Amino acid sequence: MTLSLAVRNLLRNRRRSVATLLALAVGISSLLLFGGYSADIRYGMMTGYVRSGGHLQVQHRDYFLYGSGNPTAYAIRDYDRIIAAIRNDPELSRMVTVVSPTLLFGGIAGNYDAGVSRTVIGTGLVATDVNRMRAWNEFDVAVPSLRFALEGAPADAAIVGIGVARVLLLCEAIGLSNCPRPAVEAAAKGPALPADIAALSAVEEKADRKAKAAAPPARARIELLAGHGRGTPNVAALQVVAAEDQGLKELDEVSVIVHLKQAQQLVFSRSAPKATSLMIQVARTAQMPKAAARLRTLLAEVAPDQTLAVLDFATLNPFYVQTMDLFDTIFGFIFVLIGGIVLFTVSNTMNAAVTERTNEIGTLRSIGLRQAGIRRLFVMEGFLLGATGAVVGVSSALLLSVAINRMGLTWLPPGGSEPLPLTVRVWGETAMMAGTAFGMVLIGAVSAWWPAYRAARLKIVDALRHA
Repeated sequence: MTLSLAVRNLLRNRRRSVATLLALAVGISSLLLFGGYSADIRYGMMTGYVRSGGHLQVQHRDYFLYGSGNPTAYAIRDYDRIIAAIRNDPELSRMVTVVSPTLLFGGIAGNYDAGVSRTVIGTGLVATDVNRMRAWNEFDVAVPSLRFALEGAPADAAIVGIGVARVLLLCEAIGLSNCPRPAVEAAAKGPALPADIAALSAVEEKADRKAKAAAPPARARIELLAGHGRGTPNVAALQVVAAEDQGLKELDEVSVIVHLKQAQQLVFSRSAPKATSLMIQVARTAQMPKAAARLRTLLAEVAPDQTLAVLDFATLNPFYVQTMDLFDTIFGFIFVLIGGIVLFTVSNTMNAAVTERTNEIGTLRSIGLRQAGIRRLFVMEGFLLGATGAVVGVSSALLLSVAINRMGLTWLPPGGSEPLPLTVRVWGETAMMAGTAFGMVLIGAVSAWWPAYRAARLKIVDALRHA
C-alpha cells in the first residue's frame, strides 16, 4: 500500500518529479563517465607497466632503493637456477606465463661521427620473453602492442628512445620522421667565403654529394660505455636497429635497450653473469597475491643465501599509485558535490509535496495512520526518485560511453610524447556502477527523511484546516 501511494503521489506532479529525476540522472551519468575514464586510465597504465616489467619482480631486498648507484652490488646470483625452480614449481607453473631476467646499468652513449654523447640508462633484456610479455592484454586496452625489434637481431643490436636518437643525431640514419635537426650548425658557419674559394668549395661539395649518393647507406651506430663491477670501463660498439617511444619524455631521452648477454658482457665482463631483476608475468592480475606468496616461500628454499624480495608493479611504479589516488580523490570530491545537489533537490521536492498535501496528511492521520506511516510514505517517495534516477543515469552513462568510444578521440597524457585513444570504460565496471547508484539512492532516501519527519509531526486539527 505504501509503495502504491508513493508512486501515485509522484505521478500527481509529473513536471516536478521529472525535473528531480533529471537532476539525479545527470549527476549519476556524469559521475559514471568520469569513473569510466578513470578506469580506462587505470587499466591502460597497468597494462603498460605489466607489459614492460611484469606483474612481479624478484630483486635484492635493497636494490629498489640503492641499486641504481651500483647494480653489481645488488645483482642476483645464479638466477638461472631460480628461474628453473619457478618454471618447475607445480603451483606457479599454472599462473606464471613469463619469467625473464633483466639487467639495468648506467652508461654514456656517443655518436662520435657526429661528435655528440649523453648519459643513458641501459637495459638488458631477453628479446623473445619481451615479445611474449607485450602480448598480454587482459583488459583489452586500445593501445596496440609493438613488436620488440631485438628479437632476431644481431648480438650487437640496440634500441634507443626517440629522444636519444634525436640528441645523438641518428634520425636520418634510422629513418625517423618528425625529427628536426638542430640549428647550431647553421649558426656556426661564420662570415661568407671569398668568391674564388667558395667556387672551389662548391665543386668539392658536389663531388662529396655524388660520392655519398653512390655509397651504401650508413648504418646508425653508437658506442656505449659502461662501468665494470671493479671500476674499469667497458665499451661496446652497437648497431641501432630501431627507436621506440618510451612513453615519458624523461625516459625517452635516456633509454638504450640491448640484448641481455651484451649488457652482462659490458657490466660483468668475464665475471659470472648476474641479473638485477627477474620479471614475472601471470595470466590474470587477480592471481598476483597468491603468486607473490608462493614466490617468497620458494625463494627461501632455493636461494636462502640471498636476501631477495618480491615486489609488485605498483610498488615498483609509485607514479601509478599516485595517479590512481589522484583520480580517486577527484571522483570522491565530485561525488560529494553531486550528492549535495541531489540532497537539496530531493529535499526541496519533498518539502513542496508536504506543503501541498497538508490536508491529505491530516486526513490520513485522522483515519488512523500513525506518524511512522507518514514518514514511511515520504521516505518511499524519495527512495523511488533515487532508484528511478539511478536506473536512468546508469543507462545514459552506458549509451554515452559507447558513443564516445566510437568517436575515435585521442588525448596526450601528462609527460607523454604520443597521443593515446580516449575511451570511457563504464560497461563491465559493476562495482563502480552499483556503488554509485546505491549511494545516490541512499542520498535520495535520506534527503526525504526530514520533510517526512516534519510531515509526521503535524497536528491533525491544524493539518485538516490548512488552506
